[in-house]
Amino acid sequence: MINRDFHIHTTFSDGKCSPEELVLLAIEKGMTHIGFSDHSYTPFDQGYCMTPENTDAYKTEIGRLKKKYSNKIAVYLGIEQDYYSDIPPKGYDYIIGSVHYVKAGGEYLPVDKSAPELREAISAHFGGEPLRFAREYFRTVGELCEKTGADIIGHFDLLTKFSEKDPLFDTSDPEYVSAWRDAADRLLARDVIFEINTGAIARGYRTSPYPSEDILSYLKKNGARFILSGDSHRQTLCFAFKEAELLLR
Repeated sequence: MINRDFHIHTTFSDGKCSPEELVLLAIEKGMTHIGFSDHSYTPFDQGYCMTPENTDAYKTEIGRLKKKYSNKIAVYLGIEQDYYSDIPPKGYDYIIGSVHYVKAGGEYLPVDKSAPELREAISAHFGGEPLRFAREYFRTVGELCEKTGADIIGHFDLLTKFSEKDPLFDTSDPEYVSAWRDAADRLLARDVIFEINTGAIARGYRTSPYPSEDILSYLKKNGARFILSGDSHRQTLCFAFKEAELLLR
């Protein structure tokens, strides 16, 4: 049984529960470890992330919970550091590096807000060619360690969030495969940990976790280390971890 989860969002960013509510839930569920990883500040899009001011408050609150519940559960202070964040991630127990935007024409194009927005971005900035967008996305993912100092790679193929219901990328195209393999190889050389992320399943977008089975197989064959992540924004700690563990095995 997997009884720890380190990718969790709270009301400090775009989550729906306070950190203390989630600590109490984790204790009730019999979890032994809980790690918070609210979204780092991105100045061009402040609708989902922590502000500089409440980043300090977040650190203080998680520190308080560490002490208060130390005899019941191990509490960790993490951050989900976006590639384009401009506040260095200092003072954290771990860093999840993620790409939520592709930059083109001076604009930051969201990867995972909605399928229509993604299609519009590809039409407006990539000549309507999803493969060009995918190449730029994976190029950026490949640089996550250098840019963010990531210990963990968050949702490696996030660009496929909507693909089950609104297919956009031909993931069998050799150029697509080459793009993600280049990113994977660069990260594998850094011995970083890869998430198996069930968050999009919990929110009803997908029926399988990130990364896809072919990517997961490639990573595993090449010696990658993994962590199961719920990417919780509500009360979905350790969501579908049993199924994700079976997939990995």
